[in-house]
Amino acid sequence: MTRVLVTGSAGFIGGYLVQELLGRGHEVVGLDNLSKYGPVAHSYDAHPRFRFVEGDARDTELVGALLDGCDHFIAGAAMIGGISYFHTYAYDLLATNERIMASSCDAAIAAHRSGTLTKVTYLSSSMVYESTDHWPSVEGDQRLVPPPRSSYGFQKLAVEYYAQAAWDQYRLPYTIVRPFNCVGVGEGRALGEAEILSGNVKLAMSHVVPDLVQKVLKGQDPLHILGTGGQVRHYTYGGDLARGIVTAMEHPAARNEDFNLSTARSTTVLELAELIWHKVKGPDVPFRHTSDEPFAHDVAKRVPDVTKAREVLGFTADTSLDTMLDEVIPWIGRAVADGRL
Repeated sequence: MTRVLVTGSAGFIGGYLVQELLGRGHEVVGLDNLSKYGPVAHSYDAHPRFRFVEGDARDTELVGALLDGCDHFIAGAAMIGGISYFHTYAYDLLATNERIMASSCDAAIAAHRSGTLTKVTYLSSSMVYESTDHWPSVEGDQRLVPPPRSSYGFQKLAVEYYAQAAWDQYRLPYTIVRPFNCVGVGEGRALGEAEILSGNVKLAMSHVVPDLVQKVLKGQDPLHILGTGGQVRHYTYGGDLARGIVTAMEHPAARNEDFNLSTARSTTVLELAELIWHKVKGPDVPFRHTSDEPFAHDVAKRVPDVTKAREVLGFTADTSLDTMLDEVIPWIGRAVADGRL
C-alpha cells in the first residue's frame, strides 16, 4: 500500500481522483480549504484508508507535515473554473495559484530530500495550448507556441516550469498531466460568484456542460450560447481523467514526462447544446438557439494529440458523451430542484 497526498481533493476532478486511488488500494490524505464550493459530501468520506484535512495548500508547513510518510503527491489544488471564472477572477487565479504552487514545491522538495516521497504529479491544463495556431496539440507544443493569453493559462504553463525547475535544481521527479474539458457530477455553483447572466439564467461559474444543462432544464428557449457555438472541445469523463492521472502517477515510464489526458473525439459547443436539448426535451422538439457575446479567452479550438498517453501509459478515455450526459443531466436536475444551481 502506498500513501498519496492529494491537494484540492474536494474539487471537481479531486472527487473522482480520490475514488480512483482508493479503488486501486492506495491510502489517501486529502487537503482542501473548501473555498470554491463549501463542504461537499462524498461516498468515501468514512473510508478507512481516507483522511480529509481542511486546510490551505499555501501553508507550506501544513503541506510538509501531510507529506510525511507519503510516497506520492498529486498537486491538484488551484483556483479553477470555466470561461466565466477566468473572466471574473483574472488576477486572483494568477496570484493564488502561484502561491499554491510555490508552497507545494517547497514542501515536496523537502519531503523528497528527507522522506519517502518519490514523485510529484502536477495537474496542468489544456489551456497551456491556448495560443496555438495548429492542431492537434502535441506534448512539447506548449514550449513552442506563443504563451497563453489568459492569466489562468499562463499560470498553468508556469506549473510546468515549476515541475521542470524543481527537477533541474533539486532532482524532484515529476509527471505533468493535462486534463481536457472534464465532464461529470459534483460541480456546484462557486461561492463568491459574480452575477453573470446568459439570457435569463445565471451561469454556474463553472463549465459549459452544467451551464447548458441548467439553462435547458430551466426552460430557456431559445437556448443562449456563448459565441457562435463553433468552438471545438474534447469533453472527457471525470472518471476517465482520474484513471489517467493515477496511471500516470504509478507508471514508471511516466517519470519526468508530460501527458495530454483526453478523449480523442472532437465536439463543437453547438453539437453539445443540441444533444443536451434533445435529451432533456425529447427528439421531436426543434432545437432553437441564439448567440451571446463570448468571453475573452474563449479559444476557437482545443484539440489534443492523445498518442503519447495511449502508447506510453496504455490510457484511453473511452466514455462517450452520450453516457456522460445520461449521468450528468439527472444530477444537475436534482441540483436545480434543490436550489444548488
